[in-house]
Amino acid sequence: MASQGMITRKRFGQHWLKDVSVLNKIVDAADLVENDRILEIGPGRGALTEKLLQSRAGLVHGIELDFDLVAGLKRRFSDQPRFTLQEGDALSIPLMLPDGKPANKVVANIPYNITGPLLSRLVGRLGRRVETSYQRLVLLLQKEVAQRILSLPGQSSCSALSIRLQLLAKCRKVCEVPPGSFSPPPKVYSQVIVLDPLRETERLDFELESKVDSLVRTAFLSRRKKLRNTLITLCPLNELEVLAKEKGVSLDQRPQELSPAIWIELAKGLRKIQFLKRNEN
Repeated sequence: MASQGMITRKRFGQHWLKDVSVLNKIVDAADLVENDRILEIGPGRGALTEKLLQSRAGLVHGIELDFDLVAGLKRRFSDQPRFTLQEGDALSIPLMLPDGKPANKVVANIPYNITGPLLSRLVGRLGRRVETSYQRLVLLLQKEVAQRILSLPGQSSCSALSIRLQLLAKCRKVCEVPPGSFSPPPKVYSQVIVLDPLRETERLDFELESKVDSLVRTAFLSRRKKLRNTLITLCPLNELEVLAKEKGVSLDQRPQELSPAIWIELAKGLRKIQFLKRNEN
């Protein structure tokens, strides 16, 4: 019989990272100093937790959903005054440390099955104020998702997620992680990425962000279609042609070919058209 806390649960998407070199790269990417307060989501058996506690970080707070793992973590780190632990779902509970104040950095091996909603909670969404403004997030994600976040215009993996995340944070790759780095090994490759969220003063105004979000969502619903066939739902073709020419865009392009900067310009142009129409009426 497996010992308590050692059984992987498929419904939690558990794959234990065992590769020491990858663990070290994650900690190095977090660039930890004495006053850092770390939120670790899904510490699991504690391999990354141990590395974090060996760093200069001031505090490490784990949130773990699996009650068996919570018991094991408490035993393993019972002598660590810089470690605290909370049992619960990181999608719903307050992401605060025991003193009621937030962490300033997040380190997480995110379960693949909650990647989308967890990213929305940690990094925020266009047009909305983020729940907690983190200085840095170091995340281990499924490679496919990481590539979409980091994608450049023209790459096949460029998506609405690429545009949204790149308007919310500075994003970069740390390393690729093969299945053999985990126990049990997943069926896919993973990547470690760094997200440095933009401060609110660095972001677009929320009304414009909402316009960009709506525009991108409409365009990427049919990513294989040309812009003239998707954006027509937002603006008459003659006005759309003028706007596209003004912004240096061809309506024969597809959404994955445009950069975040171009999407911003298109959103500004559509906002202006809509404003003028309201004033005419």
